[in-house]
Amino acid sequence: MASVLSDEKQMHLSHVILQCLEKTSEGRLVGSPTLALREIKKLLADQMNVEMEIDKVVRARLQSYSRKIPEGSSEWDVMWQKTYAEELRKRKLG
Repeated sequence: MASVLSDEKQMHLSHVILQCLEKTSEGRLVGSPTLALREIKKLLADQMNVEMEIDKVVRARLQSYSRKIPEGSSEWDVMWQKTYAEELRKRKLG
């Protein structure tokens, strides 16, 4: 299930990603680390927005079934995962 990261967690994760990028020998950072952090944080936020949008679509689809599946049940969890993966494939994200 999609979750929202706090601003502090996004910033921490962007710092961790930047440190990993700086350590790699496959490329190098050109420009300001501050701009890189800002871009990484923006990409994280964009990805979380996509995940939340997909979660809404999946929940709506599961709620539209004629036979109601109780949210939180193991059947609901399996159907959510299956439908989420299907939606990712439709959007060419997974």
